[in-house]
Amino acid sequence: MSSVKVEYDSKNMRFRRLGPTGLRVPVFSLGGWLTLGGTVVGDPVKDIIKIAYEHGVNMFDTAEGYADGNSELEMGRVIKELGLRRTDLIISTKIYAGTRKNNPNGTGLSRKHIIEGTKASLERLGMDYVDVIFAHRPDSTVPMEEIVRAFNFVIDQGWAFYWATSEWSAREIEEAYHVADKLGLSGPVAEQCQHHMFHRERPEKEYAPLYEKYKIGTTVWSPLASGLLTGKYNNGIPEGSRLANHKDFFKNTLDNLLNDEDGKKKLSKVRALSELAEKELGCSITHLALAWLAANPNTSTIILGASKPEQVVDNLKALDVIPKLTPEILEKIDRILENKPEPVPAFSRPALDPYGRK
Repeated sequence: MSSVKVEYDSKNMRFRRLGPTGLRVPVFSLGGWLTLGGTVVGDPVKDIIKIAYEHGVNMFDTAEGYADGNSELEMGRVIKELGLRRTDLIISTKIYAGTRKNNPNGTGLSRKHIIEGTKASLERLGMDYVDVIFAHRPDSTVPMEEIVRAFNFVIDQGWAFYWATSEWSAREIEEAYHVADKLGLSGPVAEQCQHHMFHRERPEKEYAPLYEKYKIGTTVWSPLASGLLTGKYNNGIPEGSRLANHKDFFKNTLDNLLNDEDGKKKLSKVRALSELAEKELGCSITHLALAWLAANPNTSTIILGASKPEQVVDNLKALDVIPKLTPEILEKIDRILENKPEPVPAFSRPALDPYGRK
């Protein structure tokens, strides 16, 4: 960055390693999905990124497919206009969806698209490199060796420092590690997965062996279940909310909340969680839901979404709630949710000595 206008101050932000790497990422980062470059454009984007940065958020996540590339354009423009020092930032983007759907090689994880897509993303961002580049989805039509080699090529060119996955199965991530190990190349360092109080099975159970074996971390998206865990939908779908602004995208979610028994049970649990948060922790359910995710040691960073600067500031109050989540409080949360993943069955084998190696 030629002219640095704002010096970085971490304020009270906490930092964690991204999976097994030496890269330190903030517990809370800011993402551009559905907002930056989509429903939010122009000066409001600058306001949101500026307030996040001023409160210690220095990681910004986007993707080539967000608003057909406009999220990257807006993010890159704002970072340049604000005069933020590039080395103070952690930028991640994702490759898969492309911006030209009519091009048979313009999407997916072929070597061609990974390389060309990365170069196009960097051009939109106006940057020489990103810190982390994600495979936005798995691609069963491309050999894993081609995918692993292509992302390592991107790293070798200096266009990214690390590569990672998003919404891959544990089997697919395991295969990527095996291929990388066989070839003496770098495997993925993180998984960007959906994780919130109503979506636990994959991040907490399916990925459990990966946390233990490879020390991968998660960069969590949709931590508030698209707003459900803010309590804003307890009495209907308010105008201007995410579900109202993206009715087609969230059609199944809306049908579930409004018409299904399962949706009504979720709303009932949200009300119970709200009561617990307010009476026992002196916070909102939003802060509780975010702190609950941060209390998971496998969470590297939680990606916040925002359409207004004040939403960022309010969400960061969750930092003060994390230390309050005692084992007793966490147990109460699990009793309300009734969805804690069952451990892998031991088939009647007696338990091991709890003081020995697991």
